[in-house]
Order: sequence, then structure tokens, then C-alpha cells
Amino acid sequence: MRFFKSTTVNWKYIVGEILLIFFGISLAIWFNNWNASNTTNANKRIAIDKFEEEIQNNLSELYSAREVNLKIPKAIKAYEEIVSESYGQAVSSISEMKNFQENYPEFFIIKDSSRINDSLYRYLGDTRIQLELTALSQIAWETSRNMGITNEFGYECLYGLENMYNVQRLVQNEMNKAAEALQNKEIERLNRILGTLNQLDEQLEDAYNLMLKNIADCM
Repeated sequence: MRFFKSTTVNWKYIVGEILLIFFGISLAIWFNNWNASNTTNANKRIAIDKFEEEIQNNLSELYSAREVNLKIPKAIKAYEEIVSESYGQAVSSISEMKNFQENYPEFFIIKDSSRINDSLYRYLGDTRIQLELTALSQIAWETSRNMGITNEFGYECLYGLENMYNVQRLVQNEMNKAAEALQNKEIERLNRILGTLNQLDEQLEDAYNLMLKNIADCM
């Protein structure tokens, strides 16, 4: 006579194991997402710090170049006013020339002078235009884009950055034109370019300051 041993299924144990596995997987997914989020936020924080540093450095370059370049059209105009059509050279009194040299040092290098009358002298020399070329960086922007970090920024932040660097490229392009005009001794063209450049400089300064004000919102 055979005896059959009945076995009972421990459903509590099975359900417990299933729940344990479920919570284990959920916890692993949550931790992975949390870790990825932390990594993304850390990368965004680094990128924002680099943007701030780059903008501050570019602002400094912009101010330095503007201080020099804004004097160029004024110096050219002042020099043209003392150039005599009759002599084709600079003609002025000693005090006028001294005042010109103080306002625009190194623009006109005097090589020789000759007396015309009791008050006027004719000056022979060379003009020298010092154009300050800015080195505006966009390394932080290019690096963040290549690494895909900018994809994590909001629309407003990304739009502001795009606009700022677009204006920066326009400024850099005008600077290259100014350098070319100066090299070719195209003074009238240089004057026109510097006028356009001054307007773009102001736009870029506003864009820089606005971005610095709102950069924290990119997080």
C-alpha cells in the first residue's frame, strides 16, 4: 500500500520573494536614475561655472579693447583738422600740437618741424593707429555643446546663450574686418567698421550682463 505525502504551497513565502525581487529592482532603477540625475546636475553646475568665468573674461577683453578703439575715430578726425590742404602736412601752434599729443599719444609721431610764422609750425611725421584686437572665447560653449550638456538646459537659458554667442561672433567678425582695413590702409572703411563695431559692442555687453544675471536659472 502506497502512501502519498501531500505538500502545501507556502504562498506567503512566494509572494514575499516576488515582492522582495520587485522592490529590489525598483530600488536599483531608482538609484540608477538618482545617480544619473546627480551626474547631470554636477555637469551642469561645472558648465555654468565655466560659462560665468568665460563671460567675465570676455567682458574684461571687451572693455579693454573698447577703451582703445573708441579713440581711433576721434584721433583721425582731430588729426584731419590740423592737416593743412596747402602744405599737405600737420600745421598747428605748439600748444595745439601739445594738446593733440596729450589726448592721442603715439597717434602722430613727429620726426621734424619747421616754423611757418610766429604762431604756426609745420610738422613732419608718421601716423600710427593702434587697433586693439579682442580675443573673445567660446570654449565653454563649444565644449558643453559637444558633451551634450546644453541639452539639459531649459529653453530660455539655451536661447540666451545662443543669442549671446551669436552677437559675440558678429563682434569678432567686425574686428577681423577692422584689422583688414587697417592693414590695407583703408581709413574711411576702418572708421565705418569701428562705428558698427561700437554698436555691436554695446549689444554684446548687454547680452553678457543679462546672461550673468540669469545664468543660475539654467540649473
